[in-house]
Amino acid sequence: MASGDDVVVKEVDAYFRVYKSGRVERPYNVPGALYVPPSPENASAGVFSKDVTISPHVSARLYLPENTTAGQKLPVLVYYHGGGLVVQSAFFNGNHCYVNSLSSELNVIAVSVEYRLAPEVDVPTIYEDCWTALQWVASHAEDKSTVVNKDSWLTNHGNFSRVFLAGDSAGGNLVYHMTMRAGKENLNNEVKITGSIFAYPYFLFPNIDIDEEGQANKIWVNICPPLESGLVSPVDSPLINPLSEKAPSLSRLGCSRILVCMGKKDDIIPLGVGVRFVEGVKESGWDGELEYLEVDEGHAFQICKPETEEAKRMMKCYADFVHR
Repeated sequence: MASGDDVVVKEVDAYFRVYKSGRVERPYNVPGALYVPPSPENASAGVFSKDVTISPHVSARLYLPENTTAGQKLPVLVYYHGGGLVVQSAFFNGNHCYVNSLSSELNVIAVSVEYRLAPEVDVPTIYEDCWTALQWVASHAEDKSTVVNKDSWLTNHGNFSRVFLAGDSAGGNLVYHMTMRAGKENLNNEVKITGSIFAYPYFLFPNIDIDEEGQANKIWVNICPPLESGLVSPVDSPLINPLSEKAPSLSRLGCSRILVCMGKKDDIIPLGVGVRFVEGVKESGWDGELEYLEVDEGHAFQICKPETEEAKRMMKCYADFVHR
C-alpha cells in the first residue's frame, strides 16, 4: 500500500506534483533553471549583483551597473520573473543573466524579486510578497524611514522619481496587480510608479484562443483560489482576467506610462490577449501614455535568445521607455 508521500493528488504536466502528504515536487523546471550566485564584488558583464533579505518570506537580487559613479542617481526597475506563478526563481541562471542585461543596457538599478510560489502558497499570498518587496524598495526614498534593512545601493543611487515595474508572463500578471494596488494605496514615502512594462502578461480572457489543454489554462485551473460568488469559471476571476466584470476599472492603474509587449509566435499567451488588454486600458479612460510592441518571436524568447535582432529591438524599446 502506498504511503501518503507516494500518492499524487494533483499534477500539472511536469510543472508540479502535489502529494497526499502535502509535499510538492517540481520534476521539470525550464531551461536556465539552475541557481547561480550573485557577483557582489567582481562585476559580471558590467554589473555588480547581490542578494538581500526583505522579510522572512521575501528576498531579492539587486543589480548595479559597474560604471556608476559616487552620487550618481539611476532609475529603479523592479522586476518580477515569470513561470506561471509555480516555477522559476530570481536566482536561476536565465533570469539572472536577463536582469543583469537589463541593468547594463538600461543603466538602472534593478531589483529582481524572489517571491513564494503556488501551490505551496495561494495566489493572493504571492501578490502580498510582491507588494512587500515594492514597499521595501520605496522605503529607500527617504533617509528618515524606519526600515532597518535598507540597502546602500538603493539609498545612494536610486532615483525614486523614476521607478519602473517590469515582468514577463506571470511577472506581467504581478506587474498588473502591483500597479493596480499602487493606484489605490500609497507606496512608502509617496513614491509613484513612473512606468509599468507588461511582457506577454499571464492573463486569460474567455473566447480568445482559450485552449483548455494549454499550459496557461491548466496551471491556472489548478492554482486559482476558490471561485468567488457569481463567477462562472476560473478565467472569470479578476486575478487572471483584468477585464472581468468583477475586476476593478483599469482607469485606476497607478502609473504614468504603460508598455505592453507581445510575441506574434507566442503559443502560451495568444497575441489577442495583449490586444484586448490594450483596448481595455484605452476604453477605461486611464490617463497616461500607452505603448504597444509586437515582436516576431515566441513566449519570453528574449530571456533564452538575447542575441537575436528582435531581442535587441525589444531591449532598445525598453531603454527608450525608461529614459525619455
